[in-house]
Amino acid sequence: MKLGKVITNDDEIKALLESSRTIAVVGLSPEPARDSHRIASYLSTQGYRIVPVRPGEKEILGEKAYRSLDDIQDPIDIVDVFRRPEQVTAHAREALGLKPRAFWMQLGIENEEAAALLIEAGIDVIMNRCIKVEHQRLLNAHDV
Repeated sequence: MKLGKVITNDDEIKALLESSRTIAVVGLSPEPARDSHRIASYLSTQGYRIVPVRPGEKEILGEKAYRSLDDIQDPIDIVDVFRRPEQVTAHAREALGLKPRAFWMQLGIENEEAAALLIEAGIDVIMNRCIKVEHQRLLNAHDV
C-alpha cells in the first residue's frame, strides 16, 4: 500500500486541484459571511461539487448536507476541514472510510496526529493553507 504524504509543493497542489472534482467541506457554515461558506461558494463557481458536512443542516449551497463524513456514500476527492485543530483527528478517522485523495486543513489548522493517521492510510495531507488562496494563486482563477 502506498503511503500518503504531506504536500507542500506547488506543482503537486496544482495537480490535485486540477484533477479533483468533489470536495467534502467539514464545518461548512450556512452563514454567507463565514469563511467556510465564502470559500465553498467560490469552489462551487470554479466547477467543484461541494458536499457540505454540518450536523443540524439539511442543505447548504444547494447541496444535501451530511451529519458526518461517515454518512457520505459518494466518492470524494478532497476533504476540506474548517474545524479547530483539536477536533481534526476525529474527522481524519472518519475520512479513512472515504479514501479521499487528500485531506486539506485550512489556514491556521495543523494536526500532526491526524496527518500521521491519514498518511499511513495512503491519503495525502495539506495543512495550514487556504484552498481558495491556493486555487487562485496556482490556477490563476478569480472570483466569479
